[in-house]
Amino acid sequence: MIRASLAAMAVAVTALAGTALTMAPAHAQPYPSRNITMVVPYPAGGSVDGVARIMAQKLQESLGVSVIVENRAGGAGGLVGANSVAKATPDGYTLLLQASIHVVTPFLFKSAPYDVVKDFTPITLVAAGPLVVSTSPNVPATNLKEFFDLVRKSPEKFTFATSSFGSAGHLAVELLKREAGVDALVIAYKGGGPMLTDLMSGQIQLIADPMVSSLPLAQSGKIKALAITSLKRATIAPEIPTVEESGMKPLDFVSWYGLWAPKGLPPEIADKLQAASVKVLGQDDTKKRFATLGFEPIGTSQAEFAKFIDDEMTRYLKIIKDSNIKTE
Repeated sequence: MIRASLAAMAVAVTALAGTALTMAPAHAQPYPSRNITMVVPYPAGGSVDGVARIMAQKLQESLGVSVIVENRAGGAGGLVGANSVAKATPDGYTLLLQASIHVVTPFLFKSAPYDVVKDFTPITLVAAGPLVVSTSPNVPATNLKEFFDLVRKSPEKFTFATSSFGSAGHLAVELLKREAGVDALVIAYKGGGPMLTDLMSGQIQLIADPMVSSLPLAQSGKIKALAITSLKRATIAPEIPTVEESGMKPLDFVSWYGLWAPKGLPPEIADKLQAASVKVLGQDDTKKRFATLGFEPIGTSQAEFAKFIDDEMTRYLKIIKDSNIKTE
């Protein structure tokens, strides 16, 4: 009976081994072997969406699988879309393309359902670009100094705005307010479209916004560009002066964009995504396409991106505290 039992066990083990060998290829498929979803936590058409669509196309060409941009709008600061990535399986098939506002959320939103550092795997810093500071065409100012002189004379006539609470544009406006010594209301819109519409009509009087959305309106005269938040003029808009040239202290402040995955992403997958990202960001075609949006492609190691995030969070926290911006 013992020999019979051993024989039965041997047959069972052999069968299991055969099953394991049959199943092994499915588990050993190299990454990526199916479509990748790149989540953008805003509606289509904004600066984050524009960066994501370039990045998705280039990664698709590099990795050999479809990279699909999925717009999951909802919640202030892109909370809904980012949360869906934080809760996703860390297998490299769900990614987040988000702007600098992603790392500002813990300072401004008490109910954020995730930790922006612990619940995500940073892949690479994708791109960055300065903001255009603009006013309504009917405001009789040609530079920032003249603009803030008008605000000081009649503060009740001026309202400032931002496309989203905690965005790069919001923080830039707060920095300019503090430097100018004015205390104007800053209205937070739910997206750049409505904000720009109200700026064109004269409902609001000052914004700081990425070049991709503001520059065409400025160049067509629908809004009035007063300055750009960089230390040098932009190649694609040499007619717009820097903040310093516009009559204030120098300001170097950018809107930046990064690529993240959920926490727990296997190192080999993270390495492959990072390497592919850096490769495509260094291509001439990518550089030209980003330049038309007013951005410079970057591409960093994971460690460099993590350090950059830490430094930026320190900087943003100081701006928020100095500007006395209240949490929501």
